[in-house]
Amino acid sequence: MLLVIGPLASAQQSVVSVTGSPSAVISKKTVNYVVRVEWKDAKKGTNALQIVTGEGSFTLDTMSGAVKINDSDVPTTVKLQGTLAEVSPQKGRLQLFLGRTVPYVTGTTYSGAGGRPVSSYSQLSVGLNSTFVVTFGKPLVIQLDDNGAVSILVTREEN
Repeated sequence: MLLVIGPLASAQQSVVSVTGSPSAVISKKTVNYVVRVEWKDAKKGTNALQIVTGEGSFTLDTMSGAVKINDSDVPTTVKLQGTLAEVSPQKGRLQLFLGRTVPYVTGTTYSGAGGRPVSSYSQLSVGLNSTFVVTFGKPLVIQLDDNGAVSILVTREEN
């Protein structure tokens, strides 16, 4: 915001006008955010994904294991994807997808004299997709049931 003060007809009066965009004069401090998502599963225990990002979009895709289809190990992944926008120095708006891929068989053929099965498969992406208002430094439980819990912690780190 640019503040301009100029004289009017009388020397005792002045006018104040605002011109330009706020980014032209006021520069925002560069800030990093640590986004940590933790989930507790009754079978597998506690898992977490953590990413350091600035304001805007982020994506983290990582291997999480494998599923056996016939004699083949088919990889599964965990995905954390979202957009973070600061609302105030204490709060942010977080649009988040937390999910995984699940392989499923799309067809099976039998080859050779022994009739050994050969399967083709696809990956289905499943998970949670929602928007939250987070308070920086305070964990937020976003899902809780008999099978486990999912929580988010976003911390703000000024450079």
